Amino acid sequence: MVWLTRFFPVRLALSMRLSPFVVLLAVLAAAVPQGARAVNMSKPQESLTMVGEPVYKTGFDHFAYTNPNAPKGGLLKLGTIGGFDSLNPFIVRGQPPFGLGAGTMSLVYESLMMRGWDEPFTLYGLIAQSVEVADDRSSIVFNLNPKAHFSDGVPITSDDVLFSFETLRDKGRPNHRTYYKKVAFVEKLSPTRIKFTFLKDAKGKIDREMPLIMGLMPILPKHDWADRDFNQTSVRIPIGSGPYKIAAVDLGRQITYDRDLRYWGADLPVTRGLYNFNKIRIDYYRDDSVSLQAFKAGQYDIRREGDPTLWATAYDFPAVADHRVRLEKLEHHNVEPAYGFVFNTRRALLADPALRAALEYSFDFAWVNKNLFHGQYKRVESFFPNSELAAPALPEGKELEILNAYRDKLPPEIFTTPVTPPRADNEEVFRDNLLKAEAMLRDAGYKIVDDQLYTRAGMPVVFEILLSDPVEEKTALNWAHALQRLGINATIRTVDSAQYQMRMTGFDFDVTINKWSSTLSPGNEQSYYWGTAAADQKGSRNYAGVKDPVVDALAASIPNARTREELVASVHALDRVLMAGHYTVPLYYLGANDIASWTRVHHPDQMSVFGIVLDAWWGQ
Repeated sequence: MVWLTRFFPVRLALSMRLSPFVVLLAVLAAAVPQGARAVNMSKPQESLTMVGEPVYKTGFDHFAYTNPNAPKGGLLKLGTIGGFDSLNPFIVRGQPPFGLGAGTMSLVYESLMMRGWDEPFTLYGLIAQSVEVADDRSSIVFNLNPKAHFSDGVPITSDDVLFSFETLRDKGRPNHRTYYKKVAFVEKLSPTRIKFTFLKDAKGKIDREMPLIMGLMPILPKHDWADRDFNQTSVRIPIGSGPYKIAAVDLGRQITYDRDLRYWGADLPVTRGLYNFNKIRIDYYRDDSVSLQAFKAGQYDIRREGDPTLWATAYDFPAVADHRVRLEKLEHHNVEPAYGFVFNTRRALLADPALRAALEYSFDFAWVNKNLFHGQYKRVESFFPNSELAAPALPEGKELEILNAYRDKLPPEIFTTPVTPPRADNEEVFRDNLLKAEAMLRDAGYKIVDDQLYTRAGMPVVFEILLSDPVEEKTALNWAHALQRLGINATIRTVDSAQYQMRMTGFDFDVTINKWSSTLSPGNEQSYYWGTAAADQKGSRNYAGVKDPVVDALAASIPNARTREELVASVHALDRVLMAGHYTVPLYYLGANDIASWTRVHHPDQMSVFGIVLDAWWGQ
């Protein structure tokens, strides 16, 4: 139940009947090495990590971010915005309630393995008590815990795993379908043992993340879905294997979960100290202002405030003064979104890196932070802010070794000068920044005539800032005002979400605001964000239109890293090259969770790397 986390989809397999002749051909083909080495499987292991070694070793007692002595009992009241109209969380149709899905706060359904929140990407045994993985990650065997059963007492078997895989692959959400189609075939080795073998891509490579993605596949009870159309919304109370069962539903308004006293996994190390409340009730509110007033009235227990202005001004009510409500800024070390104004380099004007570099000096972060956000934000200085993945001041060690291989293709200053955006700590510094920008533009051949900046070719420097959220207008207006001081006319256009999405899909913009989200274990998505192929693929996240062979190589190297050190160094190198490309004017991030909670509920002293693990809270 982590609030800041990536959703990891699950992937599916192909099952087919083969004639005896085809089976014979397959056996004969398998017996011919054809130059390929034999694939070795690991011994059964209780954890699985993307790179490196797991933090928790075999035999550990509990996760450090839990309290194994937390008392059981009581009611946890939560509030959220919106509504729900379906109890089927695995399809596109309908809106499921909070707590039912297989991602954040999964109370009813469980996956084969559980995520550990003290490390970038490691899974520990849950329904699958151990795994065996091919040394090239081309396959994985899940050994199911013989004690695992659904809430109705029916044991979980390989049949349920295969049913879940095939159903989600063929009828599930698009992310399920996309990822699970990377499975070549599935073998049921026994009632409690199942093997997934993965396809190779066009380059003959295996997606090394696939074993973990399969480990995060939610397991559905085959017997509960046998007489139902999976691809339809439903209000039937579902059966799962998780720690809670749905006790009551007021469709669209409220849902209540009861702790399952017969939960099969209650004594596992991965669940010790979790799932402490006997009941969890979630109320739905139509807008945030009503939700805030409900919290102040004690209608729910924990509120994560996402608006820094509200955090600074709206929490002075009596319950705070008399210490019945606590206010905490809980820092975390997860990657914050890379948030900034994005230059569309497909536009001839913005294809000039000299112009983009100068414009980085034109944003007055100090003024915006102080006057609009009460000084609560930090400046984005990386495409992986707030984490160990952000490139250090200068390249060194393994990162320097990686960059040296591309030295002839990189600007020399990338090895000698930090690539962080210019600081603007006060008005005087910001004025100096504008003078610096003006000098950079002049050196690059730009000229100001009658308060208008012109390119070397005599074209006026004008562009549109495309927005979809009116909240961002104040930040954009402040930047546009600063740009005027450089002779640049920037207009702001805010459009509805449908028009905005259409224009973004077709890269029909000059400048916009965007957030790129990454995790502590980046992977193939980096090529989708920055790769040359994605630059011409409409609908991709390469909004800046980056086309750089060095970026392509660095992004492709990340999912193939074999050690944590290698992965971090590769991300540092990618981050540095992207920052040196001046594709954005970096904005800001919070770097913490602003949490208000009534003192009748408690959390462990130690937070996870990712922040709050709501499953670990308990009541008085």
